[in-house]
Amino acid sequence: MTSNAPSAGGAARSRTALVVPGIGYTPARPLLHYARAVLEQHGWDVRELWWEVPGTFQQFTEGERLAWVERQVVAVIEAEGCGLLVGKSLGTLAAGIAAERSLPAVWLTPLLTTEPVLTALDGCAAPTLLVGGTADPLWDAEAVRRLPHKILEFDGADHSLQLPGDAVGSVALLQRLVETMDRFAGGAAHTSGPPEPL
Repeated sequence: MTSNAPSAGGAARSRTALVVPGIGYTPARPLLHYARAVLEQHGWDVRELWWEVPGTFQQFTEGERLAWVERQVVAVIEAEGCGLLVGKSLGTLAAGIAAERSLPAVWLTPLLTTEPVLTALDGCAAPTLLVGGTADPLWDAEAVRRLPHKILEFDGADHSLQLPGDAVGSVALLQRLVETMDRFAGGAAHTSGPPEPL
């Protein structure tokens, strides 16, 4: 596990955002690449978490997976400070950390079928954006609407937030997502209250 830059330290610590990847979806992939670009435009000092998932990870229990992700994320937060999280899929297991530390967060394709994630999201008071697609088996459209957060749902999008067989539509979806993250990042950058309206 590595982050991509040294600590900024001092007053800049609260202006640091951390990008947390999926199990195989690295920070270089489109969703997280543009998340970083948007955050930097709003003055955030962005760190990226690059991890090596253990070969036996699929055999881990739910609790072991949760603990593993939290260790990686907490290590960076403790070393470098953090005022905002962006996570994709496996990275959304860090939702409990965001709730405990009252960190604004953008969760892309959160694991809504995982009870600890739902519980953490339900208990998080900080501004939060949840993004998913109706064709993603890990996205629970009913459960997400019971949560007290902003929701961006794409009809027919899969776990990669793509529309299978529709490249042009997938790019249009990505544009809408980036625009929404831009508004969210602007709100999180300039206020301690709720983000700007979507």
